[in-house]
Amino acid sequence: MVFSKVDPGYRQCLLTVMDNIADPDIKFDQNGVCNYYFEYKEVESKEVFKGEEGEWKLEQLTSKIKVDGKGKPYDCLIGLSGGVDSTYVAYLVKQLGLRPLAVHLDNGWNLELAVKNVENIITKLGFDLYTLVVNWEEFRDIQLAYLKAAVVDIEVVSDHAIFASMYKLAKDKNIGYIISGTNIVTEHIMPPSWLYKKMDFANLKDIHNQYGKIKLKTYPTLDFKKFLYYSAVLRLNPISILNYVPYDKRKVKEIIKKELDWRDYGGKHFESLFTKFYQAYILPEKFKIDKRKAHLSTLICSGQMTKAEALKELEKPIYPSGELEQDMEFVLKKLGLTKKSFESIMQTPPRRHEDFKTDTHLKEGYMNLLKKTEMIRRVLKPKK
Repeated sequence: MVFSKVDPGYRQCLLTVMDNIADPDIKFDQNGVCNYYFEYKEVESKEVFKGEEGEWKLEQLTSKIKVDGKGKPYDCLIGLSGGVDSTYVAYLVKQLGLRPLAVHLDNGWNLELAVKNVENIITKLGFDLYTLVVNWEEFRDIQLAYLKAAVVDIEVVSDHAIFASMYKLAKDKNIGYIISGTNIVTEHIMPPSWLYKKMDFANLKDIHNQYGKIKLKTYPTLDFKKFLYYSAVLRLNPISILNYVPYDKRKVKEIIKKELDWRDYGGKHFESLFTKFYQAYILPEKFKIDKRKAHLSTLICSGQMTKAEALKELEKPIYPSGELEQDMEFVLKKLGLTKKSFESIMQTPPRRHEDFKTDTHLKEGYMNLLKKTEMIRRVLKPKK
């Protein structure tokens, strides 16, 4: 496939709603179709298992999880945010007869509706829940550091904590499988410049060292050595179970509403007030990024939405009408920021995550090490 360089004028993909606003990585072929469409189709063909193949692979995977978890209190670990993906994962593992320990991150920003969703899920499915309550002073200090650093992916702060906690919990409780709600058909498309590696503790640490004010004593971290141990030695790698089943977001919402009394909270990942404010205000205002384009484009590629429907969705205000002023007042007060100091932060020119220390060179060496030691690790893998 031959792609052309993006001209300085506005261009939108012929098939999706991806465009060249705030995206230096987008390319278009001779017909005006962007690289993300072709990348999605390639990944879908390799990693989304449909029909009988999906049923067979899911059955094999489920059987292995049950066998390896025999005699243990839990045979898998699932994250539970109260959002659509994690809720359906919980519903699905129950239908499959698995025995999960559900993990929920309380970082101080959860909406009351999301908390109620989690309570309903746990009650109706009969799962045990482990709630990780992050030290608020430490968590706020890291979030403020990321805001002041002017990097794009502030959500690293929450995501790193939940990943670190789940890996550690899986090890401590001898759980061999972490089942994730990450999936191809609703969230694959995302420009590389719009997010950053969640596991890069070196990057998080350097940003906090330069802009933070307090010492981190309890914030869950996952440095490269721990990650290497968990993933290469213990082989604790997340399983994207939604890639094995038909996953139509509209139909799934109806299922979980009916079966689990789940209630919708609005946009994708809006179960957190900070995430809502970040995606609907900070990203578009400071970085000119509208993540709805990526989310909607993925749904177009997976056949769950037409381009016309997506364009109509994009015509709506990015921030729910009448909620911005109230949310901003709450967020700034909770972070301890004045309106003036926040405006100053918003006016600071964006910086790349790579302007700070990273562990990229270590990860490259890690991938080479995995290839060389695959056979050895199979032999040395701890018995469950």
